[in-house]
Amino acid sequence: MSLRRYRFVLSRPLQLLPVLFGISLTTFVMVRSIPGDPARILLGSRSTPDALVKIRTQYGLDQSLWQQYLYFLKNLFNGELGQSLLYKIDTLKLISTRIEPTLLLVSGSVMLALLIALPLAILAARNQGGWLDRLIRLLSTAGLGMPAFWLGIMLILLFSVQCGLFPVSGYGRTWLEKLHHLVLPCLTVALALSSLLIRNLRASLIDEMQAEHIAAARARGLDERVIFRRHVLPNALIPTVNLLAVNVGWLISGTVVIESLFAIPGVGQLLVRGIFTRDYMVVQGVTMVLACSTVAVNFLADLLTVAIDPRVKVQ
Repeated sequence: MSLRRYRFVLSRPLQLLPVLFGISLTTFVMVRSIPGDPARILLGSRSTPDALVKIRTQYGLDQSLWQQYLYFLKNLFNGELGQSLLYKIDTLKLISTRIEPTLLLVSGSVMLALLIALPLAILAARNQGGWLDRLIRLLSTAGLGMPAFWLGIMLILLFSVQCGLFPVSGYGRTWLEKLHHLVLPCLTVALALSSLLIRNLRASLIDEMQAEHIAAARARGLDERVIFRRHVLPNALIPTVNLLAVNVGWLISGTVVIESLFAIPGVGQLLVRGIFTRDYMVVQGVTMVLACSTVAVNFLADLLTVAIDPRVKVQ
């Protein structure tokens, strides 16, 4: 790797810091715009004027918004996310107990989507214009129009209620039970994601197969399978990797819906509950963790793009 690429590796995370700052500010403003008083929701029917004042003072809710934001930034620089109003524990520790299901759901969905998209895109590209190509394009277009929650409900009705193959909801205790519970949620997300990847990868493969350097390789007498494996597929994967990285934010937001639908105790479900209970610290903490994850995945995608094709110019 050249010196310029080393500089890219070191400087790229610094370029993403303003993005994280903007996300923190936007999240803080939006969560404070939710109607309702967190102290009153926390106390419920036991709320009295003195108790409300005590709760607001304890969690700094009686301070001005800019003071609360500065306190939030101070906690971030110290590696803290404050204390949850509802759970009465450190927010970062609370999120760490919920991160495993979400990581398994996201990683499982991505792997399953790639297992679906790669062979179908290759089949469609190698049979361009044929009935198989048209069928795959039709299925991918239909997949793009299916809402994730509707698709999840249909899968539950078919594979859980009718066939009894998978649990309706929950997460399980052992690793085998967890994987068994995550099959339908991962499939729900993967079907929607693979539809997008199929169309993109098919178009990239077709463009690459028509490139001049591929024609030159054929003229040299190289085997068609060797040309496809060594030249066509690696180059066609670059736009797909970038597309997958760009859609990580969509993928994470989709897991919020899926976790609620399948009752998976991940950070998405924690975020939804934090919004309904006006637990500011939890909402801000989960949002920042998800934002950092998205930024990290995009950074890894940049590195992978450079590794796949050394000709890619980096700034």
